[in-house]
Amino acid sequence: MPQLIPRLPIGPDPLRRIRVPKDLDAITSVGEEVDPAAVGMTRDNVERMWAAIRVLYRTGVHPAIQLTVRREGQVVLDRAIGHARGNGPADGPDVERVPVTTRTPFVIYSASKAITAMVAHLLDQRGVLHIGDRVCEYVPEFAAHGKEGVTIAHVLSHRAGVPNVPTEMLDLENIDDHDLVVRTMCDARPLSRPGKALAYHAISGGFIVDEIVRRVTGDDIRTVLAREILDPLGFDFTNYGVPADRVDEVGWSYATGAPSLPPVSTLLLRALGKHPDDIPALANDPRFLTGIIPAGNGVASAFELSRFFELLRAGGTLDGVEVFEPRTIRRAVTEQSYREIDFTLGFPTRYSLGFMLGAQLLSIYGPDTEQVFGHLGYSNTIGWADPARATACALVTSGKPIVYPELVDFWGVMRRIGRECPKADPATDPLRLPG
Repeated sequence: MPQLIPRLPIGPDPLRRIRVPKDLDAITSVGEEVDPAAVGMTRDNVERMWAAIRVLYRTGVHPAIQLTVRREGQVVLDRAIGHARGNGPADGPDVERVPVTTRTPFVIYSASKAITAMVAHLLDQRGVLHIGDRVCEYVPEFAAHGKEGVTIAHVLSHRAGVPNVPTEMLDLENIDDHDLVVRTMCDARPLSRPGKALAYHAISGGFIVDEIVRRVTGDDIRTVLAREILDPLGFDFTNYGVPADRVDEVGWSYATGAPSLPPVSTLLLRALGKHPDDIPALANDPRFLTGIIPAGNGVASAFELSRFFELLRAGGTLDGVEVFEPRTIRRAVTEQSYREIDFTLGFPTRYSLGFMLGAQLLSIYGPDTEQVFGHLGYSNTIGWADPARATACALVTSGKPIVYPELVDFWGVMRRIGRECPKADPATDPLRLPG
């Protein structure tokens, strides 16, 4: 029987907004920022980007917001505003308010998919597996019910035909049940032929990649990510979950905005396996925060998430440590779908082998972002690299509204960043093909 996750009480405001302090400077944390003139920007450029964040915070739907913008590898903006815990919509005046900092880690939800994809691409680079191989070559039992034609590339591009997971897969008592995860994914019946339909795999794809990684390396994907990427670069977080003794360091997620209702809630329940209003409480539970959900429980600050994308923008070498070859990254960001309706999300989405790609007009990254690659995380967290502007950025928010009028302010932040960061010389792009 599915476990019921107690939802945080709605409180006096049916739209679930927080109390916004009058003095925003008093709840703002600023990290180390370089002189923007050193990378072709101005102080006004930086302050206008931060002004857009202050507008977003004043909407009252995000208890905490972090933004980090890197230009040509240098941090020009690294700030946070609000509270990591204690200023949720239903939190009373007696609840301790913990200020957010630029290093506070948060669950980044589906932005984890980009990290998971790069683990697979790294193993391909090293000849341990091949992205074009069929999943059943590594996990033979996955071939059941006509899935023998599903490739790793299909999984990474949301074309494997198994987009949904049963709701019990994310019940807290099942988070660490590896045998149940493998059995469920192998027993899944495809909804379409491999490669035919585009349907966002919100949770399932990450579990499939994890099992492949386990079969070819002998270690789970969390161990491989730490050993091969994070530890050599000195990351503090940015892995799946956190050690048990660090759970209290993670900022909380909060259900904000109007309660989710059909048909939107029905669509998200099918995609995520849980009602959208239950997800923040689920993500705050220590069992979730210490488990391995490769498509959904990465934990990072905006500072570290942007650093991961800087590694990719810079061609795979960061601070003198080479992790990826440029061609590996170019393959990972190769377009796999264009103006094609995603049958899970209900609207067209441009995907690569693990990333959500930008577009000239309609894009989550703002206009004129065709070269951008990144990933959105439930529901307003996003990490991305923009080779055209020589930037790597991350926006982390702790409020989880679904349908709300202030969504335009979130888009406004993305548009503002694109406008304030000028285009760079294409010849300086580390991902540019030689010749």
